[in-house]
Amino acid sequence: QLQLVESGGGSVQSGGSLTLSCAASGLTLDTHTITWFRQGPGKEREGILCINARTNYPNSVKGRFRISTDNAKNTATVVYLNIDDLKSEDTAKYYCAARPGRFLVCPLGAAGYRAWGQGAPVTVAS
Repeated sequence: QLQLVESGGGSVQSGGSLTLSCAASGLTLDTHTITWFRQGPGKEREGILCINARTNYPNSVKGRFRISTDNAKNTATVVYLNIDDLKSEDTAKYYCAARPGRFLVCPLGAAGYRAWGQGAPVTVAS
């Protein structure tokens, strides 16, 4: 069973940095793609970037967001989202999601993702 749990959210000052973690179980990155999404207040959910695929970054995150993984040899996998130079517009709930398959280009639309975490709220104070 796929399960995703985010952690690391909180309140951060503008210009600061933050690392979110997504602990995934029931999958491996050999057969699945994990992607970070976010949804700001009054906004639609936005795909940001995923692991192991080329990403057409939204302009709002280009150069400030990085993804990495700590892919353990067992079925537990952790995917990190590092955010630098946080801005007020980064205030959102951040989700990780998983879908079967590997892709050359990161699928940033929400369709096709089979499992979602509960979300990690991030508030950027100016």
